[in-house]
Amino acid sequence: MTRGSTLPAHRLPHLTGRLPIPAQTRTSPAPLLDAFNAAPPEEAHETLLTCLSSPCWARRVADHRPYPTVEALLAASDEAAYDLTAADLAEALAAEPLPTLPADAYEAAHLALDAAHAAYEARFGHVFVICLHEVAQEELLDFTLEGIRSRLTNDPEEERVVAADELRRLARGRLVAYLRGAGNCATSPNGAAPGT
Repeated sequence: MTRGSTLPAHRLPHLTGRLPIPAQTRTSPAPLLDAFNAAPPEEAHETLLTCLSSPCWARRVADHRPYPTVEALLAASDEAAYDLTAADLAEALAAEPLPTLPADAYEAAHLALDAAHAAYEARFGHVFVICLHEVAQEELLDFTLEGIRSRLTNDPEEERVVAADELRRLARGRLVAYLRGAGNCATSPNGAAPGT
C-alpha cells in the first residue's frame, strides 16, 4: 500500500509557479564612503589629515579601510583618537586653528575671546580647542568663553584629557562633513571653519 499525501495541495491561482525574488541591492550609507574606501592610501591619508593633523591618527584610520558603514569609520576614528600619545596630541594641537567668532561679532567680543585664548595658552602651552559643531551661531561666543573659563581651572593633565576628547569630537564632526560632501574634512557640517 502506498501512502499518498495527507495534506491537500494548496495552489495560489494567480501565480504561474514561479515567485520573483526581489533583487538585493547594496546601497552605500554615504556615497563618499565608497570613494574614501577606494582611494589610494596616500590620498586617504591626506584627506584624513584635513580632519585632524595627526599623522599617526590618519595612518591608522586609513590603514583599516574598507569600512562597511559610516558608523564603523567613525568608531575607528574615535578609537584611533583615544590611542594618541602625548606627543601625537601635541602635534595635532599645534596645527589646530583657534575657534573663531562670526565676522559681524562686536569688537569687545573679539577682545574678550583673544584675552581668554592668551590666558589659556599661557597656562597650558597650546591652543584652546572646543567642538562647536552643534552650537547655534548666536551662542558661539558665550559657549566658547564659558568653555575657556571653566577649563582654565583644570590641572594640566586633566586639561590634556579634555583637549584630547575635543580633538576626537572635532575629527568626528569633520569626517561627517566630508562624508556629506563638504569636499574636505576642514569644513564643519554647518559650513564653519575648522574648530567651529
